[in-house]
Amino acid sequence: MRIYKHILIFMVNRNPLLRKGSFLLSALVSLAGLAPASFSLAADAVPGGTPSSVVVQAREVDLGFPVEAIVEAVRQATVAAQVAGRILEVRADAGQRVKQGELLMRIDAREAAGSDAAAKATLAQARAAYERTKNLHAQKFVSQAALDQAAAAWKAAEGSAASAGAGLSHGNVLAPISGVVAQRHAEAGEMATPGKPLITLFDPKGLRVIASLPQYRLAELKKSPRARIEFPESGRWIDVQRIEILPTVDARSHTATARLYLAENVEGVVPGAYARAHFTVGQAKKLTVPPAALLRRGEVTAVYVLDDKGVARLRQVRLGEAVAGGELEVLAGINSGERVSLTPQKTGIEAKAAVPAAAR
Repeated sequence: MRIYKHILIFMVNRNPLLRKGSFLLSALVSLAGLAPASFSLAADAVPGGTPSSVVVQAREVDLGFPVEAIVEAVRQATVAAQVAGRILEVRADAGQRVKQGELLMRIDAREAAGSDAAAKATLAQARAAYERTKNLHAQKFVSQAALDQAAAAWKAAEGSAASAGAGLSHGNVLAPISGVVAQRHAEAGEMATPGKPLITLFDPKGLRVIASLPQYRLAELKKSPRARIEFPESGRWIDVQRIEILPTVDARSHTATARLYLAENVEGVVPGAYARAHFTVGQAKKLTVPPAALLRRGEVTAVYVLDDKGVARLRQVRLGEAVAGGELEVLAGINSGERVSLTPQKTGIEAKAAVPAAAR
C-alpha cells in the first residue's frame, strides 16, 4: 500500500491534468488509504467576528425568472444649444454636482445682442407712434382704423422684442435640473449651433431599472408583480420600490417594457450600469449555499463539509440557479443540516499543511 501511495503522488505531480483535478486526487488517495482533504478545523469564527462556517438549510425562496436590464435616471436632461455662436466659457464637467439655474456654459451671442437692440428700438418707435396716433384720434384728426393699425404695430414690436430678448438669454446655458453632470459634449472654443448637445445631466436621487419582459410572462405578473435587482459584478441585491409595466408590446421582439423603481439615494448605482431583474412568480423550499463557501476548479465545484468534530472533507456539489439574496441552489452533494466552511481557500491551505510530510 505504501508503494501505491508514492506512485499516485508521483503521477499527480508529473501530470498537470491530474494536478488540476483535485477531486480525482482525493479519490485516488482515498483508495490508497490516505485522507489529505481531512483535518480538524474550528467551526465557530475567525478573528474579527466573521463566521468561518455555516449550516446549510432548506428554506423558502422566491421562484421566478431573470431578465437582463439597464439602470437609468428617472430625471435626465441633455441640454442643447439654442443659439449659434462660439463657446466662450465652460463651467461644468463630468461628475460635478450642479443646482437648477446654475450657469454651465457661455456662448458668444453678439448677433443675438444686435437683434435684441434693433427689436428694442423698433418697440420704442412703435410705442411713440401709437401715442401720437392716440392723441390725434382724440382730436378727431385720424380715423379709428389708423389708431387700430398703430396699436397692432406696437403689439408686433413687443413680440419681436420679447423673442430677441429670449434669443439673447440663450447665450447663457443654465442647468434645467439639479443633479450630476453625466457627460460634456462640447469644449470651449467649439462652435455651437441650435440643437447641438452640450451637457447631459441626471438626478441621482431617482433611479430605475429598465427590463424587457417576454410576452408569455405578462399574465403571471399582472396581479401582484414583485422583483429584486441583482448587480452581478458586485453580488449586490436591491429591493424594488415600485414596478410599472407599460401597456404596449414591441411588435418585433414581442416584449413589454418594465420600469423598476429603486429607493432614493442608492449608493454605488449609476445610470447605464448593467443589472439583472429577478421577477417573482411563486415560492418553493430549496437547499441553498452561500457563494463564499464554493471552491471552483475549472468545471468542478466543491465545498468543505465539517463534521461534529470539526474535521473538514472536500466534497463535490452540483449547483442549480441563483436565488434571491445571492445564494445558490444545491442540487446534489450535501444535505440539509450539514456545516460547510465559508473560507474554502484557507481551508484548502490548512488541509495541505495537515498532510504528513511522508505522504507528500
